[in-house]
Amino acid sequence: MSQRNPTIVFPKPGEVVLEDREVPKIKENEVLVRTKKSLISIGTELTILSGQFPPKSYWANYGRYPFIPGYSNIGEVVEIGLNVSKDLLGKTVASYSPHALYNAVPQDALRFVPSEISHEDASFFTIAEIVMNGVRRSQLTFGESVVVYGAGLLGQLTARICKIAGAKPIIVVDVSDYRLSFLPNNIARINPSTQDVVSEVRRLTKERLADIVFEVTGNPNIITEELKCLRRLGRFVVLSSPRGPSTIDLHDFCNAPSFTFIGAHNSSHPPVETLNNPWTYKRHAELFFDLLLSKELDVSKLITHRVSYKDAPKVYDELLEDRTKAIGVVLDWDG
Repeated sequence: MSQRNPTIVFPKPGEVVLEDREVPKIKENEVLVRTKKSLISIGTELTILSGQFPPKSYWANYGRYPFIPGYSNIGEVVEIGLNVSKDLLGKTVASYSPHALYNAVPQDALRFVPSEISHEDASFFTIAEIVMNGVRRSQLTFGESVVVYGAGLLGQLTARICKIAGAKPIIVVDVSDYRLSFLPNNIARINPSTQDVVSEVRRLTKERLADIVFEVTGNPNIITEELKCLRRLGRFVVLSSPRGPSTIDLHDFCNAPSFTFIGAHNSSHPPVETLNNPWTYKRHAELFFDLLLSKELDVSKLITHRVSYKDAPKVYDELLEDRTKAIGVVLDWDG
């Protein structure tokens, strides 16, 4: 086995390097995974790379330099620990491992990828878990109207999962016509640069406004505008991780209309399956793979970039400068 382990690292804000590190030594309950594909999380990773977040915030605690990014990894099990079944050797697995050629992963953290699913498509599993958890926490029911703010990767999947869950209508708001063009034809789209968002939402919901608004832009400065699309007693779901504080008149945009605010961080998944809530991380990954197999969900058309991991520093620089033309950015580790 190669002793090289190329790993993507952010040494400091605005800098990306590819470091040769040691191949990790696995413990008795771990496996060694050789990466095939990994998906860049444009929101999270570029937030850390930019360094543009408040000191002493969650972001500051999470994004400590040098930072090793990545949490959507698809690879092959090439070595097993003493307490791991030999049946796992050669299996294709998904894990929250970072962008590195080799990763040590606890056996219990693995998700198993059906052989019929491409490594590229499977690499969207983490985003799918985040979105599915957020849609569940929204308590969406059949026929409710939804507005999704942001047509990036999270927004694209949020709109699609809400469609599968029975929402109607679904309206996506974004300033980029390019990103909006990736949406299926049965999902409405609004560009606030050229349209009045609230007027369009009223028209599309027969003057009722939205039952649920999903915030997936990460921009804390537009939340008040997003809340204007919500009906009385509506639910506002923070599915992104906004970068900094928001100033909201809690009388006009919470108390008086009696809105419900719902946080939907991925960590709010239940740690284990129970009868009351069986929807763990792994259960959502399994559902995502089932939806891909049944063709009810297609993520292949969301891939805008396929690049070698060797070109990662250049790709991150380009994304940091302008991410408007990027949705699914997949790194190839076989080159």
